[in-house]
Amino acid sequence: MAVIIAVAGLIYFLRSGSAVDSPSALSAPDWAITQAAIQMNNAAIAICDKTGRVVCANAPFTHAFPGLKALADLEIDHASRALLGAAGAAAWRDGTADIPTIIHDGRTYSVKVARAGIAEEYLLWHLVAADEVDMEGRAIEIITGHIGAAMSNNGIMALAVTSDGRVCAANAAFAARAACADQEPILGRLFADFVRMDEKGSMFFENEGQWGLPIRLLQVPLNDQNAQSAALLLAVDEEGAKVERGLALAHVEQLLSTLPLGLALVDRDGRFLFANEAFVRVLGVEADILPTYPADLVINEDKGAVLESIRRYSRGSMASGDIAIRLKERPDEVIALSIAAVRGLGEAAVLLGLKDNKEEILLKRQVAQQTKMESIGQLAGGVAHDFNNILTAIIGYCDLMLLRHQPGDGDYDDIQQIKNNSNRAASLTRQLLAFSRQQTLRPQILQIANVVADVANLLKRLLGETVQLEVHHGAGVGAVRADPGQLEQVIVNLGVNARDAMPKGGIVHIRTAAISQREVAAMDREFLPVGDYVQLSVQDSGVGIPKENLSKIFEPFFTTKELGKGTGLGLSTVYGIVKQSGGYIFADSQPGKGTRFDIFLPVYRGHAPAPDSGKRETYIQKEFWGSGRILIVEDEDMVRAVAERALVRQGYDVETASDGEQALKLFADGKRYDLVISDVVMPNLDGPSMAQQLRKNYGDVRLLFISGYAEEQLRETISLDNVAFMAKPFSVQQIAEAVQVALA
Repeated sequence: MAVIIAVAGLIYFLRSGSAVDSPSALSAPDWAITQAAIQMNNAAIAICDKTGRVVCANAPFTHAFPGLKALADLEIDHASRALLGAAGAAAWRDGTADIPTIIHDGRTYSVKVARAGIAEEYLLWHLVAADEVDMEGRAIEIITGHIGAAMSNNGIMALAVTSDGRVCAANAAFAARAACADQEPILGRLFADFVRMDEKGSMFFENEGQWGLPIRLLQVPLNDQNAQSAALLLAVDEEGAKVERGLALAHVEQLLSTLPLGLALVDRDGRFLFANEAFVRVLGVEADILPTYPADLVINEDKGAVLESIRRYSRGSMASGDIAIRLKERPDEVIALSIAAVRGLGEAAVLLGLKDNKEEILLKRQVAQQTKMESIGQLAGGVAHDFNNILTAIIGYCDLMLLRHQPGDGDYDDIQQIKNNSNRAASLTRQLLAFSRQQTLRPQILQIANVVADVANLLKRLLGETVQLEVHHGAGVGAVRADPGQLEQVIVNLGVNARDAMPKGGIVHIRTAAISQREVAAMDREFLPVGDYVQLSVQDSGVGIPKENLSKIFEPFFTTKELGKGTGLGLSTVYGIVKQSGGYIFADSQPGKGTRFDIFLPVYRGHAPAPDSGKRETYIQKEFWGSGRILIVEDEDMVRAVAERALVRQGYDVETASDGEQALKLFADGKRYDLVISDVVMPNLDGPSMAQQLRKNYGDVRLLFISGYAEEQLRETISLDNVAFMAKPFSVQQIAEAVQVALA
């Protein structure tokens, strides 16, 4: 806004001087009180402190009561002085008080007193002379009657002012010229607010600026015996002082065109008169196709606000302000449009300003996007964690039931089907955890080209016969640090997504390339820091993604596919894996021209891993029978019960606790265990806090943590050595194996 005020200052300048005339002997007033005082009219006004001393007074007061330092010294009769004292006491007590009549020096006054000030430590005295009220009434009658209307029709500006210089009536000619408004907004204001003088003594209207027409002013006192009484003021334009406003406007436009600020001039009807190069650059349009009205640049919801603001500033008093708008070309981006009223430039009535704050907008968008995705990630992770507890119980009980049935039994296949569907649900929770970056990763140093080659055959089968796969690898592609299995999942998900976007067939291109810092800087990607990256691109020739959906495609459960043909978790899983691997992903699409996903993973700068010998350890089915005392600490009853039954069946002596405090009590009672299995997140006392107290009080207690969150994330918060970890959901065999390994 400071920009608009500064530029508008080139067109008009502010008047100097004070509206309140206070003797130099008086102390500086409290500004809150002074503000209250100058808003009151038709009165002699004084401000007194708690001692009754006058600390501030306006011109009518000092003229009526010259040299008066305290109201108690006012030369009035004893009864009137008593009324003043009582009114002051009542005002301190109640806030306000009135005295109908006191007589001083042959004049009759009505008195009002009110407590005021920021801390209400002053009294504001308001004295109105009866004869002055009569003069003001006569002036108002003249201006608002036929005489005032006749003068207005003949171009004569007429107004009535009170003894303290405030406007109490004005004809239409003065109101339109001085304030570009009706009479109401100017009544009660100081006449000095509307005019100014230059160094030559010529008088101008304040709102018309330095290019306004000078006026001739005639003052007609309504009281011949009192030159300071209410008066009529008549004003006309000076003859021979017409300014070529078109030339003045041309000079202003030339000035505005050189400034590096987005500025435009608009007339009273809201039409563009001029816009400099910076203004159209911020809008992102060409200067020769600038629309007629500023409202045509914004979305429909913001048109009304723009039109109303221009109308108000073009016809109102000198003012400025900001409104938030969204451009048609960038509907998701909120920018500030500054508006300032200007005068004295012919048709120009409003100055518009747009700040080229691209960096600020970019930062806000980054923060908003990051905050949105983090919030959705926390929600998704919480849902997955709670759902994993349920799945742990379902899968565990299925395993226990299968142990009592043999293949071929009537119930065996049904139980197996329940378990299979539970495992499918578990895969959905893993996708949610992937999006929220809370899944367990096993990162390795690898070449992306090798990962693409490993998954290419599988991807060809998934794409089908109508979709062709093309793979191109760039030269000099560096190594990255990522989980190869999760990276394969990323490629598969993007490939399947591309296939679904091409119902009639097409081509899927997968490319890898080395991207240098210079190339990153030239890309001008909004969220991609400058650095060296390995780029993985997956591009299709499908139907594309509408612009309004492009910012939502990575959100969980958002899908444009038909009901039943997608969970909306494919791209959210890709997003989570890439972000958890320290990378960045971008989507570019045009409807009808296909979609391209670009993944940027930082180049690994450490030592390259030793070459793989190609040998693989052969898995041998093991027996997990064992012995020992085990304590299970889990707040979920169903998870605790299935784990207890699974381990009891394997031969272990098992006890349970519902939270960390109960587990500590069992140890305090003298019980000891070979292994403590504990959930991480529990009410009252969580697993890591309980484990720290156990290690502190009872030595090196063996610990096995179970949780639905990522192992890497938990190990950062647990900060304990020699701790085993098992992810939920788990089967009976998995918990038996984990216990055997932890006890080994």
